[in-house]
Amino acid sequence: MSDHNHQHDDCGCGHDHEHDEEIFIVTDQDGNEHEMVMVYTFEVKDQAYAVLLDRNEPEADGVIFRIEEENDEAFLATIEDEAEWDRVVKVYEELMEQDKEQ
Repeated sequence: MSDHNHQHDDCGCGHDHEHDEEIFIVTDQDGNEHEMVMVYTFEVKDQAYAVLLDRNEPEADGVIFRIEEENDEAFLATIEDEAEWDRVVKVYEELMEQDKEQ
């Protein structure tokens, strides 16, 4: 990581476009809708997962969803199986610990 901190008008990705957040509307168990932003993706045993943060409460804990595909369409699914949840959280925590060390 560099200490190079001045700003440019472009993102540096080489494309001429704006980076807009993709917003997901997630309904919680109480029926309340939350605007969520995907901040991280990772894989466990060839299954993709996404970490989403509440756009209006960025300090709140993230939520992990399984990324499923059907008919070439991707969608988010809750993780119902406790063993799968434990496995995914363990891998995610290890990844975050590795990021801290770098």
